[in-house]
Amino acid sequence: QVHLVTSGGGSVQAGGSLRLSCVVFGYAYGLPQMAWFRQVPELERGGVVSVRRDGTTRSADSVKGRFSVSRNDDNLTLYLQIDSLKPEDTAMYSCAARLGVPPGEMLAAQQYDIWGQGIQVTVSS
Repeated sequence: QVHLVTSGGGSVQAGGSLRLSCVVFGYAYGLPQMAWFRQVPELERGGVVSVRRDGTTRSADSVKGRFSVSRNDDNLTLYLQIDSLKPEDTAMYSCAARLGVPPGEMLAAQQYDIWGQGIQVTVSS
């Protein structure tokens, strides 16, 4: 059974950096299309950055230039490098994989059918 394990969250000061990791277990075909999402209380989960198998990426406007995604197909790990953190980046971050859903908008939550556990990122000013 495919599942995702996320790590790397924490508390940092504004301007700092974090790297989140998401490891895919139970899948033997290299990394599928994957994405990072974030959610704050009382708001919908929003797509942050996604990457297809062919390396095509898509980022939300609010994170362009600060967030970057990378993937390691050898160890089935997806990374999110977050630089120049702002207090408004405080959220619960989750990774997701698209296995059985037809392709569509890369940052739409309904594109993804496997989700990792959320991890908290807190940015203080």
